[in-house]
Amino acid sequence: MTSPVTTPDRRRWLALAIVMTAAFMDLVDVTIVNVAIPSIQRDAGATFSQIQWITAGYALAFAAGLITGGRLGDIYGRKRLFLIGIAGFTLASALCGFAANPEMLVASRILQGGMAAMMVPQVLSIVHATFPAEERGKVFGLFGMIVGLGAVSGPLLGALLTEWNLFGLEWRPIFLINLPVGIAGLLLGRKFISESKAPRALKLDLVGVVLVTLGLLMLLYPLTRGRELGWPVWGYVVMAASVLVFGALVAYEKYKARRDGSPLIELSLFKVKSFAAGIAVQVVFGVALGVFFLVWTMYMQVGLGWTALHAGLTGVPFSIAVSAAAGISVQKLVPKFGRKVLQTGALAMMTGVLLYIWEAGRYGAGITSWQMALPLVVMGVGMGLIVAPLTDAVLSDVPREHSGSASGLINTTQQMGTALGLGLVAVVFFGTIGDHLVPAEAGQAFIDAFRNSLWYVAGVLAVIFVLMFALPGRPAQHVEGGAQDADPAAGPVEKAPELV
Repeated sequence: MTSPVTTPDRRRWLALAIVMTAAFMDLVDVTIVNVAIPSIQRDAGATFSQIQWITAGYALAFAAGLITGGRLGDIYGRKRLFLIGIAGFTLASALCGFAANPEMLVASRILQGGMAAMMVPQVLSIVHATFPAEERGKVFGLFGMIVGLGAVSGPLLGALLTEWNLFGLEWRPIFLINLPVGIAGLLLGRKFISESKAPRALKLDLVGVVLVTLGLLMLLYPLTRGRELGWPVWGYVVMAASVLVFGALVAYEKYKARRDGSPLIELSLFKVKSFAAGIAVQVVFGVALGVFFLVWTMYMQVGLGWTALHAGLTGVPFSIAVSAAAGISVQKLVPKFGRKVLQTGALAMMTGVLLYIWEAGRYGAGITSWQMALPLVVMGVGMGLIVAPLTDAVLSDVPREHSGSASGLINTTQQMGTALGLGLVAVVFFGTIGDHLVPAEAGQAFIDAFRNSLWYVAGVLAVIFVLMFALPGRPAQHVEGGAQDADPAAGPVEKAPELV
């Protein structure tokens, strides 16, 4: 869809630095928030459901807007949408940083996720439009390094900013740090990024966006508020009605495909067995990650009473293991062993989770970071074996003409899975904690809730292992619809590492 590049833009490396910085800002913003959640809860007086929505709201808005953001860039110009996105993201970051109450913080995070959905899809689109084919391999390698750096630095940066309590602002600097970066990106982007559009852009499917967002809200809102409200009948009714909304979405997408060939969701893709299974893996994997990372933070900082910095440093071995295993899996293992690498990753993650359950029970409140290192490294290696090659495996049998829609769906569905996982935290974690705990009981209650949640995560990973049997035995590395050749309008095809 992108016009061929004849003469490379002399400013392309400066443009690359700008868009990569924006991508890094988005990646860090997800991980940086997790470690500050307990501080936000204490300082802002947020309820458990509000804590969930601070993270789930971002994921939901990001998921709902990803494909539309890419298409808006095709129609109105990728540079223009990138600048709008980074300006909106910066403004939303300021609103988060100066939020007067938890409600304002949740609303600002939803806005931030929506603006990220405008900004992020343009990153690889601009790369495709700016760099000649022979230079893109080097560029995608740099992008992978940025993903790894964001995974490692996000929790540490969040921990340091929270621990330092700059100017007495507590957790607020984790959002305010985006302001100078965003403003610089906006000013430099206007000067150095070249504008590009797709010659034959698809039309927008706003009805599809509304239906998918409505369906997810009807499912997630009762899940997150149900425990606090005593699980009212209307909650079950609304969750059941979400099935009807998703049914209406499918019917409308079929109609939209017949009418103008530009549905939000290309339903014909689900006739490809490997793609349908891969999307199921993405959703379920997102659920597992959404549950784990939030409850892990609460366990360390509330259950064990650790500082944000202590918790952030504890996660470093995990992040390093993810990055190292991701590089090895794509370059060395998948070409030789194919699907078995991904399934080994699922088993490794499950083994690490089970080991963590045992250690949390064995050592209780006296557990140390060093004792956590082994299960975290095992989990990190498993996750690295999955996240890097999964996209190619899912896209292997997808026709080239649908590669853009397919890669956009991969991103979108995992973010939706993450939002669903964050919603389920109300049931699997907070649902096992009493409402009237005395301080002396809180630590053990959070430890027990953490172990209970990990049993669910282990079960989900077992489901993922089984679903992976439907993936191609040996994903083709040369498929034109892969990560590097996918339609840039769909956005980056690999976003999983930002959840680290």
